[in-house]
Amino acid sequence: MPNTLVSKILALPRTQKRLIALSVDVAVCVASVAAAFYLRVGEWVWPARTQWISYFAAILFAIPLFISFGLYRAILRYAGWGALMAVVRACGVYGVIYSAVFSGIGVAEVPRTIGFIQPILLFLTIGGSRVFTRFWLGGGYAMLLRIGERPKVMIYGAGSAGQQLTAALANNHEMRVVGFIDDDKALHGSFINGLKIHRPDELGKLLSKLNISDILLAIPSASRKRRNEIIESVRGTSVGIRTVPGLIDLAQGRVTVNELRELDIEDLLGRDPVAADPVLMSKNITGKTVMVTGAGGSIGSELCRQILELNPVTLLLVDMNEYALYSINEDLKQKLENNLEITTRIRPLLASVHDEKCIKKIFLTWKPNTVYHAAAYKHVPLVEHNTEQGLHNNVFGTLTMAIAAVEIGVQDFVLISTDKAVRPTNVMGTSKRLAEMVLQALADKGVATRFSMVRFGNVLGSSGSVVPLFRKQIKDGGPVTITHPDITRYFMTISEATQLVIQAGAMASGGEVFVLDMGDPVRVIDLARKMIELSGLTVRDASNPDGDIEIAYVGLRPGEKLYEELLIGDNPVVTKHPRIMKATDQFVPWLELRQELSQLEIAMTSNDVYRVRSKLMELVSEFTPDAQLVDWVHLEHLAN
Repeated sequence: MPNTLVSKILALPRTQKRLIALSVDVAVCVASVAAAFYLRVGEWVWPARTQWISYFAAILFAIPLFISFGLYRAILRYAGWGALMAVVRACGVYGVIYSAVFSGIGVAEVPRTIGFIQPILLFLTIGGSRVFTRFWLGGGYAMLLRIGERPKVMIYGAGSAGQQLTAALANNHEMRVVGFIDDDKALHGSFINGLKIHRPDELGKLLSKLNISDILLAIPSASRKRRNEIIESVRGTSVGIRTVPGLIDLAQGRVTVNELRELDIEDLLGRDPVAADPVLMSKNITGKTVMVTGAGGSIGSELCRQILELNPVTLLLVDMNEYALYSINEDLKQKLENNLEITTRIRPLLASVHDEKCIKKIFLTWKPNTVYHAAAYKHVPLVEHNTEQGLHNNVFGTLTMAIAAVEIGVQDFVLISTDKAVRPTNVMGTSKRLAEMVLQALADKGVATRFSMVRFGNVLGSSGSVVPLFRKQIKDGGPVTITHPDITRYFMTISEATQLVIQAGAMASGGEVFVLDMGDPVRVIDLARKMIELSGLTVRDASNPDGDIEIAYVGLRPGEKLYEELLIGDNPVVTKHPRIMKATDQFVPWLELRQELSQLEIAMTSNDVYRVRSKLMELVSEFTPDAQLVDWVHLEHLAN
């Protein structure tokens, strides 16, 4: 930062700065005459009688010449070769006049050599002062310009995190802190490092007055509700919002510029988490062999991360996607290297869950104690267009896994289900409801394996969520596409969902359908607007034709509903966890279900899509499909 004196000088009106330059030159004229006398007589001499003439003459000759040569018209911080040449010319003319008077004509009591020495000293000091000023003020001005060009930011939160962040940004060249906002009334009006702490109700006014580009949330302990309130207060202002890490990073003193991140939609739509029950978390995992199918997927990979922290003996990663399996395996290996207290063996296994031979071989080799079955096709339109493969994977893959688990003696088997299994209008939801029924029927049969299902809605940021799509569309400049203006969905963060899955599975006695409390449903249009505004952009619509990103409606896709549900009936049973309930849904007994599934498989093999749909409607009575069949193979046969 340039010093305060430079900043103050540069802030002065131009007239005042010219007067300062002229005053300095007057002083230099006087000083150069005094120095010339010193060099001539060898001591400092106080002028007497006619010697004063040499002093006054220096001022009277020099200042008018300097004015006429434009020395005070030049902006000294920009003074370059042209300005220095003007100094040379002015001092040259001055030297001729001064030496002619005091060396040529002569003045009593003034040595003639003064007429030569003083002009030389004056040139050196005037020229030197211009060069010094050029670098002193010019460098300071350039720095001020760079600072002024930096995006201005305000820090929300004047506590420890805010102060650490201010210190980290002090030498940062990307942004400039211009003030604080804080909820604490006792701090309002006070200063931290020269930066004022403002009231929250001043935020809207300050954003436009100071031209703020970003707000940095330095309130790691704030609830998501409070963060939402802050977002609402700046909606429509094109201000970006970033946040510092959580309390753990703060405690470790890691609030740095590099730790700043964009405020994700997960920070706003997720609820404040309920502390996990360590007993439930570790019950089916610690010291056991655990298998996760679909281990490379969004839910499966987060399950693997949280399971690893609970230190199982062996963690089996099962997935048929080679790259996804490689990625999660590398991620977990890195975690092992960073935490030597975890002694888990990790085994990545390429396998399809409906490959019966391969799955049995895996079960026989490792004899897992607990299985989390997350492998599924979950994209509604894709499964609607690829009915046979969707059913093979979601229904018969679950059946293969469940029968192998019973035969090998797996203790706990947890199915990751979905809210789309409730009164489904699509094949994907119906396939997941059938998968639930398979486990319900097996549990009712009285097998030793404890089967349970955990049903929840959309997970923020998962591969099937709209959030990654919206992020890409916003990055590409829009439009953001929404199927219908009234469509709603339940949302939950991946970390919360997986923790609740583990705890629900630990509460199972056999056959339960657990339902996670997803909070209130969210309008997808509101989600899109918030994501656009979190990016520091505005929505372009009829009321704001100059906005940045348009929202376009593309119509409901095959099998898609306007809203989702979590319960088939209206009789949920509470559990000891405040966010986990139990549903009591009807199912088909095992012997009957097994026969019906065999007939469904025959219809699939013969590509009889009408029979497949009819059989699905028989098995899942709540299934109300769209009138149109959109299976690609079926449509291609019709076309030919």
